[in-house]
Order: sequence, then C-alpha cells, then structure tokens
Amino acid sequence: MAMNLGSDGEREPEVMMDINTTPLIDVMLVLIIMLIITIPVQLHAVNLNLPQGKAPPPEQPPVVVTVKINADGSVLWNDVVVSDQATLEAKLRQAAIEAIPPELQLRPDGAAPYGAVARVLAAAQRLGVTQIGMAGNERFGS
Repeated sequence: MAMNLGSDGEREPEVMMDINTTPLIDVMLVLIIMLIITIPVQLHAVNLNLPQGKAPPPEQPPVVVTVKINADGSVLWNDVVVSDQATLEAKLRQAAIEAIPPELQLRPDGAAPYGAVARVLAAAQRLGVTQIGMAGNERFGS
C-alpha cells in the first residue's frame, strides 16, 4: 500500500498567517500574578510623634471677641454696632497684631445673608486673624 503525497492534484494546506496569542496571554497572566504577590502591602497610616502627658494650662484665658451678624446684614462687635466695612477691618487688623490674639467667635443669624458672613470671614483671613470659630451653630443642626 502506497501513500499519496498530493501529486495527483490535491492542494497543499494554506500557511496560517495569524499569531497564536494563547501562550502570550498565559505568560502575561503569570507575570501579573507574580507582580501582585511580590508587591509589599501598603499601610495607609501616618505615624505621628504626639506629646505625652497633659499640656500646661494657659497663663491667662484667651480674650473672646463675639462678632454677630444680624438678619439685615449689620455687624456687631461685642454687641456694639460696626458702622461700615472699614471700621470692621480696623478692628480686625488691631486684633491680628495683638501679642495674644483674641478668639474671634462668629455668630451669624439664621437669616443673615451669606454675602455678609463671607465678607467678615474674608476680611478676617486677609488681615491675619488666625483664631476664628463659628459659634451658636448647634441651633441649626437637625
């Protein structure tokens, strides 16, 4: 029995022109797994050296300045009406340059315009007042 090698008109099989990507994908998956295994575990923590013990009490209690903003936009400095923005800025400038700066407690009315509150905060920041707090907001909480 003889073997037919295609001499009687049979066509040769066509050459495959596409790359077999299966081994390439297998190698890439193995590399990714090895990379994931070898990456050290990242700890999302910040190490802080905090002081131990109690802080000494302040030598004298801080001076508290209350700035109220009414519903009509008027500003009161320790319950005294401030006539205009320049007077408010002069008071803030004086508070900023004191040796022991006072604590500025801002108490806006619930119906006070946002622009009036923003003007006071912007002026305080611009003039260097560093201790500003919003007081009386607990009445607006739910």
